[in-house]
Amino acid sequence: MKRGHINNRSLTILLLLFIVIVFIASYRASQSPQSIEAIAQETSLPRNTPGIGRIDDERIKNADSEPGNWLAYGRTYEEQRFSPLDQINKQTVPQLGLAWYRDMQTTRGLEATPIIVDGIMFISSSWSRVYALNAVSGAEIWAFDPEVPRQWGRRACCDVVNRGVAVYKGKVYVGTLDGRLIALDAASGKPVWEVDTFIDRSRFYTITGAPRVARGKVFIGNGGAEFGVRGYLSAYDAASGELAWRFYTVPGDPAQPFEHAEMALAAETWSGGEWWKVGGGGTVWNSIVYDPEFNHLYFGVGNGSPWPRVMRSPGGGDNLFLSSIVAVDADSGKMQWYYQTTPGDNWDYTAVQDIMLAELEVDGAMRKVLMQAPKNGFFYVIDRSNGELLRAHKFVHTTWASHVDMATGRPVENLALDYSKEAKWIIPTSLGARNWQAMSFDAKKGIVYLTASEISGIYAMDQDWLKTGSYARKPLGLNLGIEIAGLAKIAAETPGALPSKGYLKAFNPLTGNSDWVVEYPHYWNGGALATSGGLVFQGNAAGKINAMDSDSGDVLWSFESYTSVIASPVTYQIDGVQYVAILAGTGGGDLFNGYTTDIASVIYGNHGKLLVFKLDGTEKLPVQQPVDRTIPLQPELQASAQDIAKGEALFQVNCAACHGFSVRSSGVIADLRLMSEATHQAFEQIVLEGAFLTKGMPTFDDVLDARDTRDIHAYVVSRAQADRNSQQSATP
Repeated sequence: MKRGHINNRSLTILLLLFIVIVFIASYRASQSPQSIEAIAQETSLPRNTPGIGRIDDERIKNADSEPGNWLAYGRTYEEQRFSPLDQINKQTVPQLGLAWYRDMQTTRGLEATPIIVDGIMFISSSWSRVYALNAVSGAEIWAFDPEVPRQWGRRACCDVVNRGVAVYKGKVYVGTLDGRLIALDAASGKPVWEVDTFIDRSRFYTITGAPRVARGKVFIGNGGAEFGVRGYLSAYDAASGELAWRFYTVPGDPAQPFEHAEMALAAETWSGGEWWKVGGGGTVWNSIVYDPEFNHLYFGVGNGSPWPRVMRSPGGGDNLFLSSIVAVDADSGKMQWYYQTTPGDNWDYTAVQDIMLAELEVDGAMRKVLMQAPKNGFFYVIDRSNGELLRAHKFVHTTWASHVDMATGRPVENLALDYSKEAKWIIPTSLGARNWQAMSFDAKKGIVYLTASEISGIYAMDQDWLKTGSYARKPLGLNLGIEIAGLAKIAAETPGALPSKGYLKAFNPLTGNSDWVVEYPHYWNGGALATSGGLVFQGNAAGKINAMDSDSGDVLWSFESYTSVIASPVTYQIDGVQYVAILAGTGGGDLFNGYTTDIASVIYGNHGKLLVFKLDGTEKLPVQQPVDRTIPLQPELQASAQDIAKGEALFQVNCAACHGFSVRSSGVIADLRLMSEATHQAFEQIVLEGAFLTKGMPTFDDVLDARDTRDIHAYVVSRAQADRNSQQSATP
């Protein structure tokens, strides 16, 4: 062939090559995430849509003027989680159907509140992953994985969850489980800046909560009180990530200078002991609310570390600012007022449950109020200008305190339930009368729709402390101060346990009465959303997504998700079509509480998914088949009773938080009674060498050795064999 000449064969080959290249390019284009511009065209958004780059304080403040969006964690700065949308209402809700769904590719807990801005949904998942999706079709625009080290999962008391992101001035902000605050470009998902929020990386800090944004700042707290840390809230410049201010919630080493003036006040309420060596606790792991009327930032403060106050502060005292609501100036971080819900917290009664703002007529006068229903079982109405307590009603049965003295604002404790000398069953337990699952407020009706629980829990002092009178911090594990290793035996030998229940209540915060109550057999259910359509949406442990009549609680519509639900729903509207969205997938703080057969995630498996509904939706979920929970034949047990007893203690301290007390999984983390023969053989490599690290199973070689691991394995086999025998005897 002469140079420059192309014969017919060569031309044919070139044409075929060109066709292949075009096909590949077209295929890749069809598979690639859609651009923001493509989403705008596909959803036919109005030309004057402000766009995600222009979300600022004013837009969130005036969120009611654009009810089709869900601009912030609680929709508005007030965080009432009530939507004015009413296309889906009592009359039309029977037509509600699945519009689209997304497999979230996780079996861990899903707790996030989606943010919807101008046709785009921003949502987080387990391991702090973030997605931008087309809110009409579910098509992925971009995805971001912060690549949290899987070993970090061991530092999380309550699963590898994330409760959501914040969107502000063209950026998406997420806090990662391993303590980073990351700003992403909202259009591309590319990181803009990243900061390390932890003050001490040798301690087991985590972030699971959603950031909040206001006044050009991003506010974020953290978790970890169960492991022994010192709590604080940080404010960062939204544009640069520079630290603006930090508010510590408990005092540090009294021999060192106070970080800010409020710590001098707090230090006066701690007496004796060396709480700072353990940490003190007080983490701000959930509720943070901005109030544009007063320029206040309100945040809830968590429990003490360790839990029993006699260990932290043997000389007495309220231990500020544990279990408190604190108001600070949003610009400077200077405290404006505080109210302590549980002085001298002794039970893990955090006050980090969601806070909402409202205006109510109280005793004949209009008051700008803050409302919270924390773990301790009392619903609080507080004047948010000055912290004055206006109401404190029980919203579930409680035994730890009889009432709140309105003259002093202090709960009146039941001294008969002092567990410092002997174990006691107490309601609520550490999961709380409420946890982080959101409540919703209908201002016109004056009714709060809240998820509630009645759970009796056993409290017993750490056995070593009872023997020695001292408590030493455990740098690589839990620092609760209560007995864990022998708790199952103590519970079995101590009378007083009561059945656990869950509720959805239409609660009047001023009278303390409930208009109606829906009772559930399981206590760990999802948050609530109320709308102008006269509906309350909620998912529950049985895997049902329900729409209830807000006047009566009657179920008007129900959807089978095949997965237990703990997240809170949202609703939005695009091109005249209203949608309801919710994540399905249980987990979080209830990993340890034991195997139950009445929850969907045990029956079908905890396959996390995002569900989006609209009127006349026609999409179908694949039908899930029940998981075979038959316990297989176990390896021959070659261990002494003493070895098994040692294994039990080690299991309860190191393994039960994820795999369940007495080796009975909640359906989220692997049920060790169902291990295969190969997993039994690899048990030591899994625990000590990280054979399953990529699956989220961390290593424990820093606290366990080969002998410990063999004893744990022997205990697991003994429990599995006992439950297998029970299964077989129950089979006809």
